[in-house]
Amino acid sequence: MIRQHRVSYPFDELFINKQLKAGEEVIVQFSEESYNDRVLSHLNELCSRCDKNFAIRFYGHYSGAFDFNTLLKIANVKSLYVDCLTKAENVKALEQLQYLEKLSLGVFELKETEIFNSPNLKRLSALIIAETRTKALNLEYLKDYKDLKFLIIGAHNKNINAVGELSSLEYLSLNSLKKTIVAFVNKLKKLKTLKFILGGRENIHEIEENEIQNLEVVWIRGFNDLSNISNFRKLKTLLIEDNIQLPGIHFNKELLYLEDLKILNCKTLNSLTGLENLPSLKQLRIYKTDLDFGKLINQNLPKALKTFAFYTSKQKVDNEIKQILEGKGYTDGLPST
Repeated sequence: MIRQHRVSYPFDELFINKQLKAGEEVIVQFSEESYNDRVLSHLNELCSRCDKNFAIRFYGHYSGAFDFNTLLKIANVKSLYVDCLTKAENVKALEQLQYLEKLSLGVFELKETEIFNSPNLKRLSALIIAETRTKALNLEYLKDYKDLKFLIIGAHNKNINAVGELSSLEYLSLNSLKKTIVAFVNKLKKLKTLKFILGGRENIHEIEENEIQNLEVVWIRGFNDLSNISNFRKLKTLLIEDNIQLPGIHFNKELLYLEDLKILNCKTLNSLTGLENLPSLKQLRIYKTDLDFGKLINQNLPKALKTFAFYTSKQKVDNEIKQILEGKGYTDGLPST
Protein backbone atom coordinates (compact mmCIF):
# COMPACT_ATOMS: atom_id res chain seq x y z
CA MET A 1 0.00 0.00 0.00
CA ILE A 2 1.41 3.36 -0.99
CA ARG A 3 1.30 6.32 1.38
CA GLN A 4 -1.74 8.55 1.16
CA HIS A 5 -2.10 12.30 1.68
CA ARG A 6 -5.63 13.72 2.05
CA VAL A 7 -6.01 17.43 1.36
CA SER A 8 -8.82 19.94 1.03
CA TYR A 9 -9.32 22.60 -1.59
CA PRO A 10 -7.60 25.04 -2.02
CA PHE A 11 -4.30 23.20 -1.72
CA ASP A 12 -0.58 23.69 -2.27
CA GLU A 13 0.03 22.46 -5.81
CA LEU A 14 3.79 22.28 -5.22
CA PHE A 15 3.16 19.91 -2.30
CA ILE A 16 0.94 17.73 -4.47
CA ASN A 17 3.51 17.56 -7.25
CA LYS A 18 6.22 16.62 -4.76
CA GLN A 19 4.21 13.73 -3.30
CA LEU A 20 3.17 12.46 -6.71
CA LYS A 21 6.76 12.55 -7.91
CA ALA A 22 7.67 10.43 -4.87
CA GLY A 23 5.14 7.82 -5.97
CA GLU A 24 2.64 8.62 -3.21
CA GLU A 25 -1.12 9.12 -3.50
CA VAL A 26 -2.79 12.50 -3.03
CA ILE A 27 -6.55 12.61 -2.46
CA VAL A 28 -8.37 15.94 -2.81
CA GLN A 29 -11.60 15.47 -0.88
CA PHE A 30 -14.89 17.26 -0.33
CA SER A 31 -17.26 16.39 2.51
CA GLU A 32 -19.96 18.80 1.36
CA GLU A 33 -20.91 20.77 -1.75
CA SER A 34 -18.14 23.35 -1.38
CA TYR A 35 -17.05 23.08 -5.02
CA ASN A 36 -18.18 25.01 -8.10
CA ASP A 37 -17.51 24.84 -11.83
CA ARG A 38 -14.24 26.76 -11.49
CA VAL A 39 -12.91 24.38 -8.83
CA LEU A 40 -14.00 21.31 -10.78
CA SER A 41 -12.43 22.67 -13.98
CA HIS A 42 -9.12 23.14 -12.15
CA LEU A 43 -9.28 19.61 -10.78
CA ASN A 44 -10.12 18.22 -14.20
CA GLU A 45 -7.07 19.92 -15.68
CA LEU A 46 -4.87 18.41 -12.96
CA CYS A 47 -6.42 15.00 -13.58
CA SER A 48 -5.44 15.23 -17.23
CA ARG A 49 -1.80 15.91 -16.31
CA CYS A 50 -1.41 13.46 -13.40
CA ASP A 51 -1.55 9.69 -13.16
CA LYS A 52 -3.91 7.61 -11.03
CA ASN A 53 -2.08 8.59 -7.83
CA PHE A 54 -3.93 11.91 -8.03
CA ALA A 55 -7.41 11.14 -6.71
CA ILE A 56 -10.64 13.03 -6.11
CA ARG A 57 -12.98 12.07 -3.28
CA PHE A 58 -16.58 13.03 -2.49
CA TYR A 59 -17.93 11.78 0.85
CA GLY A 60 -20.40 12.81 3.54
CA HIS A 61 -22.74 15.29 1.85
CA TYR A 62 -25.13 14.74 4.74
CA SER A 63 -27.39 17.64 3.81
CA GLY A 64 -28.69 15.75 0.77
CA ALA A 65 -27.96 13.26 -1.99
CA PHE A 66 -24.69 13.48 -3.90
CA ASP A 67 -25.30 14.13 -7.60
CA PHE A 68 -23.08 11.88 -9.74
CA ASN A 69 -23.55 14.31 -12.64
CA THR A 70 -20.91 16.36 -10.81
CA LEU A 71 -18.40 13.77 -11.97
CA LEU A 72 -18.94 14.72 -15.60
CA LYS A 73 -17.11 17.97 -14.83
CA ILE A 74 -13.99 16.01 -13.88
CA ALA A 75 -14.18 13.68 -16.87
CA ASN A 76 -10.39 13.20 -16.89
CA VAL A 77 -10.35 11.67 -13.41
CA LYS A 78 -8.36 8.44 -13.15
CA SER A 79 -8.77 7.72 -9.44
CA LEU A 80 -12.14 8.38 -7.83
CA TYR A 81 -13.55 7.87 -4.35
CA VAL A 82 -17.31 8.34 -4.03
CA ASP A 83 -17.85 6.69 -0.67
CA CYS A 84 -19.18 7.15 2.84
CA LEU A 85 -22.30 8.55 1.17
CA THR A 86 -25.84 7.81 2.32
CA LYS A 87 -27.78 8.81 -0.79
CA ALA A 88 -26.93 9.60 -4.40
CA GLU A 89 -28.69 10.43 -7.64
CA ASN A 90 -27.76 10.01 -11.31
CA VAL A 91 -25.34 7.21 -10.38
CA LYS A 92 -25.24 6.03 -13.99
CA ALA A 93 -23.17 9.12 -14.84
CA LEU A 94 -20.30 7.01 -13.51
CA GLU A 95 -20.50 5.00 -16.74
CA GLN A 96 -19.31 8.00 -18.78
CA LEU A 97 -15.90 8.33 -17.09
CA GLN A 98 -13.62 6.82 -19.70
CA TYR A 99 -10.26 7.32 -17.97
CA LEU A 100 -11.05 5.64 -14.65
CA GLU A 101 -8.41 3.24 -13.35
CA LYS A 102 -9.32 3.17 -9.66
CA LEU A 103 -12.76 3.44 -8.03
CA SER A 104 -14.07 3.34 -4.48
CA LEU A 105 -17.86 3.14 -4.51
CA GLY A 106 -19.82 3.44 -1.28
CA VAL A 107 -23.41 4.70 -1.39
CA PHE A 108 -25.46 3.04 1.35
CA GLU A 109 -28.81 3.58 -0.41
CA LEU A 110 -27.44 2.48 -3.80
CA LYS A 111 -30.22 1.25 -6.11
CA GLU A 112 -28.17 0.48 -9.23
CA THR A 113 -27.46 -3.20 -8.52
CA GLU A 114 -26.13 -3.87 -12.06
CA ILE A 115 -23.71 -0.92 -12.11
CA PHE A 116 -20.63 -3.13 -12.52
CA ASN A 117 -21.76 -4.16 -15.99
CA SER A 118 -20.55 -0.80 -17.31
CA PRO A 119 -17.80 -1.25 -19.98
CA ASN A 120 -15.63 1.58 -18.62
CA LEU A 121 -15.51 -0.02 -15.15
CA LYS A 122 -14.31 -3.31 -16.61
CA ARG A 123 -10.99 -1.59 -17.36
CA LEU A 124 -10.29 -0.76 -13.69
CA SER A 125 -7.08 -1.87 -12.01
CA ALA A 126 -8.36 -1.19 -8.46
CA LEU A 127 -11.88 -1.40 -7.03
CA ILE A 128 -13.35 -0.90 -3.56
CA ILE A 129 -17.00 -1.88 -3.07
CA ALA A 130 -18.41 -0.68 0.25
CA GLU A 131 -21.42 -2.06 2.11
CA THR A 132 -24.89 -1.00 0.97
CA ARG A 133 -28.38 -1.54 2.31
CA THR A 134 -29.26 -3.80 -0.61
CA LYS A 135 -27.79 -7.29 -0.69
CA ALA A 136 -28.64 -7.62 -4.40
CA LEU A 137 -25.55 -5.84 -5.76
CA ASN A 138 -24.50 -8.13 -8.58
CA LEU A 139 -20.82 -9.16 -8.60
CA GLU A 140 -21.22 -11.45 -11.61
CA TYR A 141 -19.75 -8.80 -13.94
CA LEU A 142 -16.42 -8.82 -12.09
CA LYS A 143 -15.45 -11.87 -14.13
CA ASP A 144 -14.73 -9.47 -17.01
CA TYR A 145 -12.37 -7.21 -15.02
CA LYS A 146 -9.22 -8.71 -16.49
CA ASP A 147 -6.94 -5.81 -15.46
CA LEU A 148 -8.07 -5.75 -11.83
CA LYS A 149 -5.18 -6.18 -9.38
CA PHE A 150 -6.68 -4.72 -6.18
CA LEU A 151 -10.15 -5.55 -4.82
CA ILE A 152 -11.98 -4.89 -1.55
CA ILE A 153 -15.52 -6.20 -1.14
CA GLY A 154 -17.66 -5.11 1.81
CA ALA A 155 -20.57 -7.39 2.79
CA HIS A 156 -21.56 -8.40 -0.77
CA ASN A 157 -21.68 -12.01 -1.90
CA LYS A 158 -24.19 -12.24 -4.77
CA ASN A 159 -22.30 -14.17 -7.48
CA ILE A 160 -19.04 -13.64 -5.58
CA ASN A 161 -17.54 -16.71 -7.27
CA ALA A 162 -16.92 -14.43 -10.26
CA VAL A 163 -13.92 -13.11 -8.31
CA GLY A 164 -12.21 -16.41 -9.06
CA GLU A 165 -11.96 -15.34 -12.72
CA LEU A 166 -9.74 -12.33 -11.92
CA SER A 167 -6.50 -13.73 -13.28
CA SER A 168 -4.49 -10.56 -12.54
CA LEU A 169 -5.68 -10.07 -8.94
CA GLU A 170 -2.87 -9.53 -6.41
CA TYR A 171 -4.74 -8.04 -3.42
CA LEU A 172 -8.11 -9.20 -2.04
CA SER A 173 -9.85 -8.07 1.14
CA LEU A 174 -13.17 -9.71 2.02
CA ASN A 175 -14.91 -7.56 4.62
CA SER A 176 -18.02 -8.31 6.68
CA LEU A 177 -18.85 -11.53 4.84
CA LYS A 178 -20.90 -14.11 6.76
CA LYS A 179 -20.03 -17.77 6.21
CA THR A 180 -19.40 -17.24 2.52
CA ILE A 181 -17.57 -20.12 0.85
CA VAL A 182 -14.31 -18.76 -0.52
CA ALA A 183 -13.00 -21.70 -2.54
CA PHE A 184 -12.77 -19.31 -5.51
CA VAL A 185 -9.56 -17.97 -3.92
CA ASN A 186 -7.80 -21.13 -5.09
CA LYS A 187 -8.12 -19.95 -8.71
CA LEU A 188 -6.28 -16.68 -8.04
CA LYS A 189 -2.75 -17.75 -8.92
CA LYS A 190 -1.25 -14.23 -8.72
CA LEU A 191 -2.81 -13.36 -5.36
CA LYS A 192 -0.22 -12.06 -2.88
CA THR A 193 -2.38 -10.46 -0.14
CA LEU A 194 -5.55 -11.94 1.36
CA LYS A 195 -7.54 -10.34 4.17
CA PHE A 196 -10.64 -11.37 6.08
CA ILE A 197 -11.99 -8.46 8.13
CA LEU A 198 -15.19 -8.64 10.21
CA GLY A 199 -17.99 -10.99 9.28
CA GLY A 200 -18.29 -14.57 10.48
CA ARG A 201 -16.77 -17.97 9.69
CA GLU A 202 -15.19 -20.79 11.68
CA ASN A 203 -12.16 -21.35 9.46
CA ILE A 204 -10.66 -20.96 6.00
CA HIS A 205 -10.25 -24.68 5.32
CA GLU A 206 -11.39 -24.40 1.70
CA ILE A 207 -8.19 -22.54 0.82
CA GLU A 208 -5.67 -25.02 -0.57
CA GLU A 209 -1.92 -24.65 -1.18
CA ASN A 210 -1.26 -21.22 -2.58
CA GLU A 211 1.29 -18.49 -3.30
CA ILE A 212 -0.16 -15.91 -0.87
CA GLN A 213 2.48 -13.85 0.96
CA ASN A 214 0.36 -11.75 3.33
CA LEU A 215 -2.60 -13.07 5.33
CA GLU A 216 -4.80 -11.20 7.81
CA VAL A 217 -7.73 -12.59 9.79
CA VAL A 218 -9.24 -9.78 11.87
CA TRP A 219 -12.30 -9.74 14.11
CA ILE A 220 -14.06 -12.74 12.56
CA ARG A 221 -17.00 -13.92 14.63
CA GLY A 222 -16.76 -17.65 15.41
CA PHE A 223 -13.27 -18.12 13.95
CA ASN A 224 -11.74 -21.04 15.85
CA ASP A 225 -9.41 -23.01 13.58
CA LEU A 226 -6.27 -22.11 11.64
CA SER A 227 -5.05 -25.68 11.22
CA ASN A 228 -4.49 -25.29 7.45
CA ILE A 229 -1.90 -22.54 7.91
CA SER A 230 0.73 -24.80 6.31
CA ASN A 231 -1.11 -24.38 2.99
CA PHE A 232 0.22 -20.82 2.94
CA ARG A 233 3.72 -21.99 2.10
CA LYS A 234 4.95 -18.64 0.71
CA LEU A 235 3.64 -16.58 3.63
CA LYS A 236 5.77 -13.61 4.71
CA THR A 237 3.42 -11.79 7.09
CA LEU A 238 0.59 -13.12 9.25
CA LEU A 239 -1.80 -11.03 11.36
CA ILE A 240 -4.36 -12.71 13.62
CA GLU A 241 -6.36 -10.11 15.57
CA ASP A 242 -9.52 -9.89 17.68
CA ASN A 243 -10.50 -13.55 17.24
CA ILE A 244 -11.75 -14.45 20.70
CA GLN A 245 -12.64 -18.09 19.98
CA LEU A 246 -9.32 -19.18 18.50
CA PRO A 247 -7.62 -21.54 21.01
CA GLY A 248 -4.24 -21.95 19.34
CA ILE A 249 -1.96 -21.67 16.33
CA HIS A 250 0.30 -24.57 15.43
CA PHE A 251 2.99 -24.42 12.76
CA ASN A 252 3.36 -28.14 12.16
CA LYS A 253 5.23 -27.70 8.88
CA GLU A 254 7.99 -25.34 7.81
CA LEU A 255 6.99 -21.94 6.53
CA LEU A 256 10.35 -20.91 5.14
CA TYR A 257 9.49 -17.29 4.33
CA LEU A 258 7.39 -16.10 7.28
CA GLU A 259 9.13 -13.01 8.71
CA ASP A 260 6.42 -11.18 10.65
CA LEU A 261 3.86 -12.77 13.00
CA LYS A 262 1.35 -10.73 15.01
CA ILE A 263 -1.25 -12.23 17.35
CA LEU A 264 -3.31 -9.45 18.92
CA ASN A 265 -6.25 -9.49 21.31
CA CYS A 266 -7.07 -13.19 20.94
CA LYS A 267 -8.05 -13.58 24.56
CA THR A 268 -8.63 -17.35 24.68
CA LEU A 269 -5.57 -18.32 22.62
CA ASN A 270 -3.45 -20.44 24.97
CA SER A 271 -1.28 -22.47 22.62
CA LEU A 272 1.36 -21.41 20.11
CA THR A 273 3.69 -24.16 18.93
CA GLY A 274 6.06 -24.94 16.09
CA LEU A 275 7.90 -21.62 16.06
CA GLU A 276 11.03 -23.60 15.26
CA ASN A 277 9.43 -24.24 11.87
CA LEU A 278 9.66 -20.54 11.04
CA PRO A 279 13.39 -20.13 10.27
CA SER A 280 13.00 -16.64 8.76
CA LEU A 281 10.87 -15.14 11.55
CA LYS A 282 12.24 -11.70 12.43
CA GLN A 283 9.32 -10.15 14.32
CA LEU A 284 6.89 -11.71 16.82
CA ARG A 285 4.31 -9.49 18.49
CA ILE A 286 1.78 -10.89 20.96
CA TYR A 287 -0.85 -8.84 22.80
CA LYS A 288 -3.64 -9.86 25.21
CA THR A 289 -3.76 -13.63 24.78
CA ASP A 290 -3.94 -16.50 27.29
CA LEU A 291 -0.43 -17.68 26.42
CA ASP A 292 1.99 -18.59 29.19
CA PHE A 293 5.05 -16.40 28.60
CA GLY A 294 7.30 -18.75 30.58
CA LYS A 295 6.48 -21.68 28.32
CA LEU A 296 6.74 -19.58 25.18
CA ILE A 297 10.16 -18.13 25.93
CA ASN A 298 11.51 -21.63 26.60
CA GLN A 299 10.55 -22.88 23.17
CA ASN A 300 13.16 -23.36 20.49
CA LEU A 301 12.81 -19.90 18.95
CA PRO A 302 14.06 -19.01 15.44
CA LYS A 303 17.60 -17.65 15.30
CA ALA A 304 16.46 -14.92 12.92
CA LEU A 305 14.10 -13.48 15.57
CA LYS A 306 15.16 -9.96 16.55
CA THR A 307 11.91 -8.21 17.54
CA PHE A 308 9.88 -9.99 20.23
CA ALA A 309 7.13 -8.13 22.08
CA PHE A 310 4.74 -9.76 24.56
CA TYR A 311 2.04 -7.71 26.26
CA THR A 312 -0.66 -8.71 28.75
CA SER A 313 -2.06 -5.16 29.31
CA LYS A 314 -0.85 -5.37 32.93
CA GLN A 315 1.86 -2.74 33.16
CA LYS A 316 3.95 -4.31 35.92
CA VAL A 317 3.91 -7.73 34.28
CA ASP A 318 4.66 -6.25 30.87
CA ASN A 319 7.66 -4.32 32.23
CA GLU A 320 9.06 -7.51 33.75
CA ILE A 321 8.57 -9.42 30.51
CA LYS A 322 10.20 -6.64 28.52
CA GLN A 323 13.27 -6.78 30.78
CA ILE A 324 13.52 -10.53 30.29
CA LEU A 325 13.29 -10.17 26.52
CA GLU A 326 15.84 -7.36 26.44
CA GLY A 327 18.14 -9.52 28.53
CA LYS A 328 17.95 -12.16 25.83
CA GLY A 329 18.85 -9.62 23.15
CA TYR A 330 15.39 -8.90 21.75
CA THR A 331 13.92 -5.49 21.02
CA ASP A 332 10.22 -4.58 21.14
CA GLY A 333 10.52 -2.70 17.86
CA LEU A 334 8.92 0.47 19.21
CA PRO A 335 10.55 3.91 19.04
CA SER A 336 12.27 5.02 22.23
CA THR A 337 10.43 7.64 24.32
